[in-house]
Amino acid sequence: MSATDLGSAALTTGSGPRGRRGAETDPRSWLGRAFIAVVLTFFALFFAVPILWLLNATAKSPRDLLTTAPFAPGTFGDLAANWDALVSFQDGIVFQWLGNAGLYSGVALVLTLVTSIPAGYAMALGTFRGRKVLLTTTLVVMLIPNTALVLPIFLELSALQLVGTAASVILPFSFFPFGVYLTYIYFSSSIPADLLAAARIDGCGEMAVFTRIALPLAKPVVALVGFFSFVANWNNYFLPFLVAPGPKAPIQVGLAEMLANVPQFNPTAAGVTTIELPVLALATVLSVAPVLLIFLFSQRFLVAGMTAGGTKE
Repeated sequence: MSATDLGSAALTTGSGPRGRRGAETDPRSWLGRAFIAVVLTFFALFFAVPILWLLNATAKSPRDLLTTAPFAPGTFGDLAANWDALVSFQDGIVFQWLGNAGLYSGVALVLTLVTSIPAGYAMALGTFRGRKVLLTTTLVVMLIPNTALVLPIFLELSALQLVGTAASVILPFSFFPFGVYLTYIYFSSSIPADLLAAARIDGCGEMAVFTRIALPLAKPVVALVGFFSFVANWNNYFLPFLVAPGPKAPIQVGLAEMLANVPQFNPTAAGVTTIELPVLALATVLSVAPVLLIFLFSQRFLVAGMTAGGTKE
């Protein structure tokens, strides 16, 4: 085929430079891109505006928050005053709430990893009686809303006389079927069975195969399960509200207690325990900060875990 024929074919099919320029100037193409840009901008503003307002509210006085423009900048003096008010609220109980949340979520995270990772490995690569039943049960439990399980869990904890103790929060938090399923998907799609078989031929037992071969290769999914478990436990409100009231409450329950002392939301709030809106905003930012920091430092492993199993060699 001559050069003239190739040029004619490119113009006909629109694959040449002129064809590409024509596609870029097509009104329908521009309308599609403009629509996508508008939709993305809307959702970006929808999620970013409340966060920016919350951060700005921590550096405003109660009067400025209600009378000035929503995004008028605050001052460091108001931020320091709000911090002092937060620290003095019930003798700094907010830090005790943060410590409780860290204790509950951290210990439950360790128990979740110790149980979920081996369980997912066994269901993905093991052969034993009842394997399909366990996998089906795991999937069914994942579909049950957490709120539907609160009442039976509370009755069980009450029968064991654990209500009001740290174990009443940690033990239910450690039950994470979604982590078992994520691990099952990873091991069944990303770990070569021949590699594990070779380790067994070389004399490794099942425990050695798991700890020395499979587990080091599963760091991405371990990070993913750990992050999801920690975030779910940190943000859990309903169960800790029932079983760990008062000083043993985590930060999410503490925020609800602080909200009840904001005059704008509860006009009957007592004057000695009044919390202003900027102080509540500062407490909210503190409650989100640990999760944000964990995400920033572990995002490389999280992305690797999310994409693991997407392709198969």
